[in-house]
Amino acid sequence: MAGRRSFEELLDEAAAVAVEGWDFSWFCGRATEERPPWGYAGILADRLAGTSTALDIQTGGGELLAAVPRLPTLLVATESWSPNVAIAHRTLAPRGAWVVHTDEDADLPFASASFDLVVSRHPVVTHWPEIARLLRPGGTYLSQQVGAGSMRELTDALMGPQPVGQRRRGAGAVASAIAAGLDVVDFREATLPAVFDDIAAVVVFLRTVVWTVPDFTVDRYRRPLHELHDRMEREGPFVAHAERFLIEAQKPL
Repeated sequence: MAGRRSFEELLDEAAAVAVEGWDFSWFCGRATEERPPWGYAGILADRLAGTSTALDIQTGGGELLAAVPRLPTLLVATESWSPNVAIAHRTLAPRGAWVVHTDEDADLPFASASFDLVVSRHPVVTHWPEIARLLRPGGTYLSQQVGAGSMRELTDALMGPQPVGQRRRGAGAVASAIAAGLDVVDFREATLPAVFDDIAAVVVFLRTVVWTVPDFTVDRYRRPLHELHDRMEREGPFVAHAERFLIEAQKPL
């Protein structure tokens, strides 16, 4: 754990942390989040090793793909946030993957039935009809996603009690996949503790996972951040809970 420092010192440290990509190594010793029991990275590696054409939607900085031992002959990754596009290109181009800058809300610029496998970890949105269009008959979509109410304790600590949105419900994803013409072959859910040791870890997390507190800035939320800091000084680390689900769906032959 970091040494005992003032609220302002911890805010200054958090402001200096780069949040491009999905590299969470800074949190080592400052925050922990239990991993889902199914091991998405291992499942992803198995699926990629067994296919020749794959698409990774919203790849972030490409960190997860970069760790996969064997990649398909054709691997395309999309990303909508410009700073991450450059990072993903540097990370994945040496391994022969293509990185495409796309609009998060637009259709993807690929021909129908282009891929045997489409994957995505923690997508902001999932366009199920578009996924069904891009898959070849018999192809698979594999995704680990953030469930409804994830980190709600942290959201409520800064914003006050909030209703749990329904857009990220796992059951809704299953229904949307079926409505798009896909067969859901695997679905699992998990609730996982996340522990923050100090307010700097909270701030870096909120700067990175931007949907937890929409429009988050330190200035806008300085007062509740200070209150949370004081609470952590009295009671110890702050515990929230992440909601995750795994979904795998296939396009009928």
